[in-house]
Amino acid sequence: MSGKMVHLLRHGPPRRTGLLLGHTDEPPADPAGGLKGCVPDSLPVSHVVSSDLLRALAGAETLATMRGLDLCIDPRWRELNFGAWEALAPDALPSTTLARFWDDPDACAPPQGERWSCLRNRVAAALADIGDASLVVTHAGAMRAAVSILTGLDHRQVWAFDLPYGALLSLRVWSGDNPAGQIVGLRAGLPR
Repeated sequence: MSGKMVHLLRHGPPRRTGLLLGHTDEPPADPAGGLKGCVPDSLPVSHVVSSDLLRALAGAETLATMRGLDLCIDPRWRELNFGAWEALAPDALPSTTLARFWDDPDACAPPQGERWSCLRNRVAAALADIGDASLVVTHAGAMRAAVSILTGLDHRQVWAFDLPYGALLSLRVWSGDNPAGQIVGLRAGLPR
């Protein structure tokens, strides 16, 4: 049983960095998405999937065009919705409020925002539908949710993963009633 390969690529830098962008449709700093060189030419990819947010979609369009591949837009690969915290700098929030969120993102979700379990549920549905050799241009939160779903790691463990812009995470995925997976590669991403 070999499973399917799924490659998750974090989008390039948005125009404004250091903010809780979530569902805010912040455009990329580079109109082409800034992801050239983040995906090795030798990586076997059959199609490209992207979040519908501009900061991911611009890079996905560039990569799909460069490789002559089909592009599918799937909003399930969006970042966590930060609700009332959208587009705020983390240090603009009371430190105790933010600490409660990081400690328990289900019980202490952002006001009008999304719970961690909701993000995990939509990413799990997207993973169930994805084909082999997919390259998904997405967001750090969705990537961490995928790792959590497939490996059983909790939110504290996956939030410890450093996923800079352009980070490429390769996963082997076994689908079914209880999907599972393993990390088979991680490329560091763009220089900071």
